[in-house]
Amino acid sequence: MSVESLFVMLIVGLVAGWVAATFIKGGTLNLVGNVVVGVVGAFIGGLLLPTSETRIGTGLVAAIVSATIGAMVLLTLVRYFRRT
Repeated sequence: MSVESLFVMLIVGLVAGWVAATFIKGGTLNLVGNVVVGVVGAFIGGLLLPTSETRIGTGLVAAIVSATIGAMVLLTLVRYFRRT
């Protein structure tokens, strides 16, 4: 993995984690938390969206949207299990 692809992955994770934390009430995190949630969310979004036959497209914006959807799912699950 090159340094550029790692940098892009971190930027996508940061943006996706921040957007997801903004949309999910009570999901505010710090910088590292946003990156972790965004990167894990990108993995979840990469698994969920193709299985539901949802096509977003290619490119940076599509990666951010996919990662944001996955991060929102992750934050929702974390909030659910934290309450239980």
